[in-house]
Amino acid sequence: MRYLKYFEAIREATDQAMMDDPSVFLVGLGVPDPKGIFGTTLGLQEKYGEARVQDMPLSENAMTGVALGMAISGMRPILSHQRVDFTLVAIEQMVNQAAKWHFMFGGQVNVPLVIRMIIGRGWGQGPQHSQSLQAWFAHIPGLKVLMPTTAYDAKGLMMSAIADNNPVIILEHRWLYAIPDAVPEDQYLVPIGKARVVKEGSDVTIVSSSYMTLESLKAGEYLSQMGVSVEVVDLRSIKPWDVDCVLSSVKKTGRLLVADTGGIEFGISAEIIATISELAFSDLKKSPSRIGLPNYPCPTSPALAENYYPDFESIIKSVERLCDFKFDYSKLNLNKNSEHRDVPYSAFTGPF
Repeated sequence: MRYLKYFEAIREATDQAMMDDPSVFLVGLGVPDPKGIFGTTLGLQEKYGEARVQDMPLSENAMTGVALGMAISGMRPILSHQRVDFTLVAIEQMVNQAAKWHFMFGGQVNVPLVIRMIIGRGWGQGPQHSQSLQAWFAHIPGLKVLMPTTAYDAKGLMMSAIADNNPVIILEHRWLYAIPDAVPEDQYLVPIGKARVVKEGSDVTIVSSSYMTLESLKAGEYLSQMGVSVEVVDLRSIKPWDVDCVLSSVKKTGRLLVADTGGIEFGISAEIIATISELAFSDLKKSPSRIGLPNYPCPTSPALAENYYPDFESIIKSVERLCDFKFDYSKLNLNKNSEHRDVPYSAFTGPF
């Protein structure tokens, strides 16, 4: 079995798509930089030339419009805005234009545009560089929104996004880039809109995506020591999301917890809980719970970050309520003084 890191899987998917289809090209802030957006674009300009792999000026709205024009003219652009925060100045092109052309012209016009963005925190970058705004994009008809967790899914969903004939948003959590997974060398597609049960269980369903899936799995390991069986459903696709998969799991466990990297109010978790409550209220043994960011901007200081971001301990505390038991926290054996919650580990260096 061959293993690639998350960033390598994204780069391989891009490389293979560009090799097969000359209409695929890559443009974005920092694409040809020495660090290549966490390594996801390294070597591609040298391989395919400046005509197909281009840096872009600090004019996100204009460049998104250019990519949109190319998409409706028969090209298949991959546009990278790096941080999700940078796309906010391009919202008009994404929301009022790219998302709507297929509908406004009666299905006669396609917009095969992939837009990559980085979410998550790191190195005290604070409220303008650490947001997770997936709920914004998921609210817009005409946009698909993907949040791969593993390197396998990162490659397969990237290939599916490039093959899609209309706009796809891909949100990549910066803490995932160095994590390896088994990834086939051949091309393959991970279907958009299909979740995956990454851990089977019988007592409680945890629905998560992106980095929060790793926190959910970690919580599940500790909870198993207390005799609590956790089922973890990785959404992979936020819009559309796999209602049937989540519904099936909740009908089995009777308990639902949704863990999101974004804001807790009016967010992804609220949508999932509302839908499941409408469809399976009688199957619920407890009222559902949700985990996400509190309703104030991302902090810059490590001291504030300690209590701002949810993690596996937050998940354990929610499961305590859902399953009516008391967790033995001495089993965690944590040394929190060695790291703070703005970086996943000391070797994770910034500032990108």
